[in-house]
Amino acid sequence: MGEFEYKIQDGPFQSSWESLQKYECPQWFRDAKFGIWAHWGPQAVPEAGDWYARQMYIEGHPQYEYHLKNYGHPSKFGYKDIVKLWKAERFDPDALVKLYKEAGAKYFVALAVHHDNFDCWDSTHHKWNSVNIGPGKDIVGMFREATLKHGLRFGVTEHLERAYSWFNTNKGSDKEGPYAGIPYDGNDPKFEDFYFEAHDDTSRAYPINPPEWWKQQWYMRIKDLVEKYQPDLLYTDGGIPFGEVGRAMLANYYNNNIKWNGGKLEAVYNIKDWRNNNAEKLNRGEYQNGVAVLDLERGVVDDILPKPWQTDTCLGNWYYNKFIDYKTAEMVVHMLVDIVSKNGNLLLNFPLRADGTLDDKALKELKNIGKWMSVNGEAIYGTRPWKSFGEGPTQSGGGMFKEEKIHYTASDFRFTQKENSVYAILMAWPESGEICIKSLGYGTQTGRAKSVELLGYNGQLKWEQKADGLSVWLPDEKPCDIAWAIKVSY
Repeated sequence: MGEFEYKIQDGPFQSSWESLQKYECPQWFRDAKFGIWAHWGPQAVPEAGDWYARQMYIEGHPQYEYHLKNYGHPSKFGYKDIVKLWKAERFDPDALVKLYKEAGAKYFVALAVHHDNFDCWDSTHHKWNSVNIGPGKDIVGMFREATLKHGLRFGVTEHLERAYSWFNTNKGSDKEGPYAGIPYDGNDPKFEDFYFEAHDDTSRAYPINPPEWWKQQWYMRIKDLVEKYQPDLLYTDGGIPFGEVGRAMLANYYNNNIKWNGGKLEAVYNIKDWRNNNAEKLNRGEYQNGVAVLDLERGVVDDILPKPWQTDTCLGNWYYNKFIDYKTAEMVVHMLVDIVSKNGNLLLNFPLRADGTLDDKALKELKNIGKWMSVNGEAIYGTRPWKSFGEGPTQSGGGMFKEEKIHYTASDFRFTQKENSVYAILMAWPESGEICIKSLGYGTQTGRAKSVELLGYNGQLKWEQKADGLSVWLPDEKPCDIAWAIKVSY
């Protein structure tokens, strides 16, 4: 790997695939099921959605036009000036994490660095960070302290490897109009430590032929992040980057995590599998089953996976966008139930405004998710998949970036199990007040039911189990507004 030494903490893991395949997902993650993410940084300043640091430099793009109108031309006012406007002046991590815990999250994840090359921590190896510039605060450190105080597991996400190419649109200039030919501010050598040296790669994915110094800098910054904040979860936005360099980073993380946890591996590393999903043949890193926990962005699988996995998605855009609508609590709960029935977890981003606050729409959905969890959490936390994930006509799945609102019927159920109980979660309330769960008839799949309850309802339910199904007569009053959990004990 060259003269630079990619130092790995002593321990059982080395930077080979064979070594990394000894990884096993920890129990805490399998039990947690639901995490909340703050995908937050200086790109929240314009309140105009995702990928602002890249797209403000693409002539004719809506974010370029927005930037021109609100801040001026990117030759004069660039992203280096946007980051100085990020003040996080109302940021109260303690209050936020308390809200997330009340909403039912068992882990909290903070964005540490996006593709914009700006570190949201007290970064040893990069001066463009949230302590030096903008907020004057160690965002990751403050989030970590609040997360541990409230008894949640703490995670961080890094999206840095792409920055060298993704952020390189800052080297362009307009092709037409009054600013034609005038270089954007990314061409100024004074800011090369933020905007990079001049090169031609503007790929949206990992750099095509990254220089060695960039791999080294990525390694040192992520090593600094991991060793300083000791996260339970680390997420990379793609596959493992840079070949053996990325695998060395992972081995170092796992070995350090074992050291922090008295000899026990408690680490989760989330990566994406782009092997069959890469129509554009973009470089998105490497993936091997078993070395980490699979993550699907804005998508789910269509059946139970043998190993734990995670969906990451967002209430709206990843970065705060004042122009769009949010998912409802109903959509989130339906996603969560479907994901958990298939052995997955849901990591949900609530986009924060630049000042560090949630808007009223986000607060409303957060509280509604919490209400549902307070009634039905028993059917989610600590459960495992049953023999089948569900029954009914309505299916979901199909991989990443395939989210859509799904219209469930009163014949749709998702199953989870714990100890001697199966939970059949009803996705839509029947007008008749009667349901039949065909998979729970006695016979090949199940034995005779001992009791049948509706979570959140204190009265006795009328029910009847036959060979071809379990019939349940529901009460007149619903115990919650979305998705109802029938607990069947054996």
